This record gives sequence, C-alpha cells and structure tokens, in this order.
Amino acid sequence: MAKPPKTVQQQIQLLQARNMTFRNVADAPHFLSNISYYRLKGYWWEMQDDRVNHHFANGSVFEDVIDLYNFDRHFRLIVFNAIERIEISLRTKLIYHMSLSYGPFWYLDPSLFDKQKQFGFFISKIFRDMSSSSEEFMVKHFQNHPTENPESWKGLEVLTLGTLSKLYQNIKHQLPEKSTIAREFGLYNQKYLSSWLLTITVVRNIIAHHSRLWNRVIINKYDWPTSTPNPILSYVPNNHQRRKIFPLLSAILYISNEISPGHHIKQELLDLFNQFPNIPLSKMGFPANWQTEPIWL
Repeated sequence: MAKPPKTVQQQIQLLQARNMTFRNVADAPHFLSNISYYRLKGYWWEMQDDRVNHHFANGSVFEDVIDLYNFDRHFRLIVFNAIERIEISLRTKLIYHMSLSYGPFWYLDPSLFDKQKQFGFFISKIFRDMSSSSEEFMVKHFQNHPTENPESWKGLEVLTLGTLSKLYQNIKHQLPEKSTIAREFGLYNQKYLSSWLLTITVVRNIIAHHSRLWNRVIINKYDWPTSTPNPILSYVPNNHQRRKIFPLLSAILYISNEISPGHHIKQELLDLFNQFPNIPLSKMGFPANWQTEPIWL
C-alpha cells in the first residue's frame, strides 16, 4: 500500500516520535525543504536500533545527519575530481599508443579486439554518441567531412569513462600497447587496470547521480595486485574489505600519484576528515591504522 505524502512539519514530528532529537528544531524545516526526507534516510539508516519500526537509538541527532550529508557531498566532489583525471589520462593514453601503432581509425578495426559482440555494441554506441554530440569539433567534422569517420583523437573525446573502460578491456591482451598503458598507470598487469577502471566507473556514476558514497557497498567486484612498482597497502584487501570504499579510494590515490604527480587529492581528503572529526571512517572501510598504510603516509 502506498504511503501518503507528509508535510515538512509532519516529517519532523515523525522523526521525533521515532526518537530523533534536534539541537535546534527551528532549523529543520529549512533542511527538509531543500534536501528530501527520502534522500536523508540513507544517512540516518545506521542510527536506528530497530530497522523494522525505524526507531532511532538514544543520542541520534538530526544535525549529525546533516553533517554526515555535507561530509559526503564534499567527499564526492574530491573523488570526482580524481576520477576526472583518470578518465582524461585513459583517453589520452589509448589514443596516443593505439593510434601510433595502428593508425587514426584503430578503434574501428575489429581485429584489435577480443569480443566481437562487445565490439559491435561499442561501434553502435560510439557512432550514436558522435552523431548526437553537441561538441563544436564534432559538429564541424560531420559538416565538413560528412562521409568520413572521425579520427580516434576526435571520436574518443565524446566517450564516457564507462565506454573507454570497456574499450580498453576488450583490446586483445597480446597487444603490447595494452600492457604499456597499464604500466603507465603504475600496474604490472593489464587485468588489474581493466578491473579497477570498471569499478571506478561505478563510483563515478554514483557521484554523477548525487547518490550517497561514504558508506556505500561497492557491489562491483575487482581484482587487487599482489605487487605494484610503488606500495599501496600493506595487505591485500579481501573481497569483504573491497565492498567498502577504502581500498578503491587507495587505488584511486595510487593512480593519481602515477598520472598526476603533485596533486592535492590526498591532502584534500585529510583536510575533510579533520573538518568532520565525528564521521566514523570505519563505516567506509578505513582500518584502525589506515594513516600508517603506505599510500596514506
């Protein structure tokens, strides 16, 4: 049975009836008028001591929910900035190495790819994306060269990280350029880069939809290398540990160090953690001694 809608005041009364307290209840209507009750549910979920009846444990404070929401908003922006660098670097390396070896239209050559069905999907998608693109360089290409395919340095510029990741994954493993790209990302084996990129894309899409990230369960499984040119963590995180953001965040930092030396992403994260000292980082998969892990030193 559908639940009836509630006014902001009714929402506040419901939270109070469920043992949520307010430091200043007069401020609550402002927050609930600009951040929906349903969106905030994800941030107060773990405050409940009875998740069937949605009763809050003693000490659950509405303003703490807002702090957690704001922490997550800033956290997503920092991670998104890091992922943007990864996306641009991947695009650049794909275009550079593959074009020099196989020409400007390599991305249209099925002999360079393993799975032909996946390649077919890619071809359909890229032509759809190119023809619908509002980017000036792409519009002008089709105006000036209506019967010619765009070179890879044009065509791949309109692809999403998800499509680029799948494109890289589908390149034949024996092609040396695939290994070269992995090494430039700081990984000995191309399978780890493929795995990481696909999972980073999942996180990127979570952020793009303004969804909660801080304690998100990462449902996409990814591999972890036993060794890397530079250390990341002092242990290989198991599958359970990889379900939280900490290992992948460490991987994102590691890649950032390789492709963007001198970046400020780690410092921005540390500053954010200091700004919100009451956020339970353990819910994000941070171990007790996380600050002693190599990538975080």
